Amino acid sequence: MTEDSAWFESFEVGQRWRHFRGATIDEVENQLITKLVMNTAQEHWNEAAMADSPWGKSRLVFGLITGSLTIGLASQDTSENALAELSLDGIRFKSGVFHGDTIYAYTQVLAVEPSDRPDAGIVEFQHWGATADTRIVFECRRKVLIKRRSHWRA
Repeated sequence: MTEDSAWFESFEVGQRWRHFRGATIDEVENQLITKLVMNTAQEHWNEAAMADSPWGKSRLVFGLITGSLTIGLASQDTSENALAELSLDGIRFKSGVFHGDTIYAYTQVLAVEPSDRPDAGIVEFQHWGATADTRIVFECRRKVLIKRRSHWRA
């Protein structure tokens, strides 16, 4: 663990933050993951076809890479003490991401609820992924079962 702040008791509805780290998406990771999952959309594989596309740039980054990266960047602050990922809803890919774009994650706490477990509670987050120029490219809602400090740090 990197710090002692991501316990269930640490979260309050309305909390917001920009997560510290950003990550630049490079061509190798985009091409590798896109091909491993057999996403055959030409926008991800065919540079020549992209020249005549509405984007007029290089190949698009596969959206689930952008989503995974956003959630990963948010994880240290939101789910370092997670016991389980419960749901991922409202997934939206808001704008294209290209090789070389740097993604930053932003989060707001939507709900903090007890669970049926005495040692954990449920926190619902809204996550956004944005480029360095603050263009929103991804958003989702996520519920996580998080340890209670009172039970795990007694």
